[in-house]
Amino acid sequence: MRRPRTTGEAPHGSPFVALHDRLALAVDHRIGWDRLPRPLGLLTLVGLRDNLRRKNLFDTTSYPTRGAPDIEAPSARHLTERTADGTYNDLEHPRMGMARSRFGRNVPADRTYPEPEPDILTPNPREISRALLTRHAFVPAESVNALVAAWLQFMIRDWVSHGHGAIDDPWQIELLDDDPWPVRPMLVPRTLPDTTRPEDGDGLPPTYLNEHSHWWDASQLYGNDLAAQQSLRAGEGGRLRVPGNGSLFPDRPDLDPANTPGFWLGLLMMHHLFILEHNAVCERLAREYPQWTDEQLFQRARLIVAALIAKIHTVEWTPAVISHPTTVTALRANWYGLLGERVHRLLGRVSRSEVLSGIVGGRPDHFGVPYALTEEFVAVYRMHPLVPDDWSFRSAEDDTLLREASFRELAGPHAYDFFGKLGLTDLFYSFGTSHPGLVTLHNYPRFLQEFERPDGKLMDLAAVDVLRIRELGVPRYNEFRRRLHLKPAADFTSLTDDPVWAEELRRVYSGDIERVDLMVGMFAERRPAGFAFSDTAFRIFVLMASRRLNSDRFLTTDYTPAVYTQTGLDWIENTSMATVLLRHLPDLRASMRSVTNAFAPWQRPSA
Repeated sequence: MRRPRTTGEAPHGSPFVALHDRLALAVDHRIGWDRLPRPLGLLTLVGLRDNLRRKNLFDTTSYPTRGAPDIEAPSARHLTERTADGTYNDLEHPRMGMARSRFGRNVPADRTYPEPEPDILTPNPREISRALLTRHAFVPAESVNALVAAWLQFMIRDWVSHGHGAIDDPWQIELLDDDPWPVRPMLVPRTLPDTTRPEDGDGLPPTYLNEHSHWWDASQLYGNDLAAQQSLRAGEGGRLRVPGNGSLFPDRPDLDPANTPGFWLGLLMMHHLFILEHNAVCERLAREYPQWTDEQLFQRARLIVAALIAKIHTVEWTPAVISHPTTVTALRANWYGLLGERVHRLLGRVSRSEVLSGIVGGRPDHFGVPYALTEEFVAVYRMHPLVPDDWSFRSAEDDTLLREASFRELAGPHAYDFFGKLGLTDLFYSFGTSHPGLVTLHNYPRFLQEFERPDGKLMDLAAVDVLRIRELGVPRYNEFRRRLHLKPAADFTSLTDDPVWAEELRRVYSGDIERVDLMVGMFAERRPAGFAFSDTAFRIFVLMASRRLNSDRFLTTDYTPAVYTQTGLDWIENTSMATVLLRHLPDLRASMRSVTNAFAPWQRPSA
């Protein structure tokens, strides 16, 4: 294995590759990848990804460390099983990507120091929320359905968590006289510090721990430690416990996801669906391998479901929300290669090249830097505008209106009540025939600007999103673009093509384009055709969407029949999101008959 690097550039490779990468940057700056014919656009994206791999992976595990948690001793089972806490994915470096390990970075360390007070609170995050983010009228993303919002949070619950924050020394946001917020000043918990860093930190910028495993291992279904995992299991046949109309943990409120901020009906629906899918996999494996124990069935089913989720996100969800023809091809190529799904099914991998035959089933590569999800990755995934405020629930049979609700009625423990009153078929039908919001200015959910946490505290999540990105040392918009090899905005009129927005931005940021926050800039900028979010965010996707596959042993060298079983590989390759839905909710067939991607709008019975 190559020695991990902490800073600097990885080798270029061949002179041809180096020339191609330089040309890709030049063409992207002059024309833009999204304005090129598809073949040229794909070549450009490959070059952009190469540049990002060489220049935008930075290691934080090499910073001073103390008191790292103990891990279990190596065992033969680590060769073929995902661990509960993410250890032993990389057998040479078993702590890599485990739960409670550090977030990495996509920008150099000297650009990740948080600003000191009062600069870090300037402009005021609450005023940014009120003036630039408040939703006055819902702006839908009409090319997709509302399942994209539920799916995204389902993924976030697998990938990242900074914990619940510390309220003993909160951020204090001053409020204007006309602000109706009930508590003055607004108090925002600080992000929990990295407990594995010495207090002085050797002068290096602060780091933070990911409470979740960094791997794409479906930890939202299976837990991030062995105790949680055991609580979720049925104890026979490898199955998970199927919830009724309430929590999986009626006797353990500390484990109830409804007591974690961000829980809502869409998340509950996805959890329920993929618990059913896990159990279906177990039933199939039990028929094929009747001698297997509960443990053997569970572990193989977990591998299969985790890989299936990664596939659905790669070849269905992401192409749906960034549906430019070039990106649809590029993202599917991450899984199948540019030779395509048909060649992949007929011949398997025909080349060692990830460009031709895809990443999955190839060789693992950390690109010289230990694998970790990054603070910048977390920042660009702050996409709360996807969530509508107002919801209509209708019958899958005849589109009859069953109930209307606000998002507040779907959040926290209320989700269980709502889930119990409407069947899963009607719930998924209602999401599939509704639109999420566009990720843009003036489209932040109203109820998330006055969000009541499970502990009763009110939060303006729009203001919190802005402050969190600053607090975690992610650069502001223009500097972020520079570090990702993009041109910064010269002024407010070049940042956005909406003159009203440009004037609003100029006023809030006192005419200083360099102070524009990353999230605000991403929400304001021009989007490529078919995109529900920004091209700036997409640059992190270009890098990290591939990296999550490249680094994972179970999605590269160990994506084999010996580890998954041939039955497992066939299940993954022959299953889509639509397959999952129709396997468990066959009454959705009429509504889904015209869609090739389950995240595209479904057909209503009357249509």
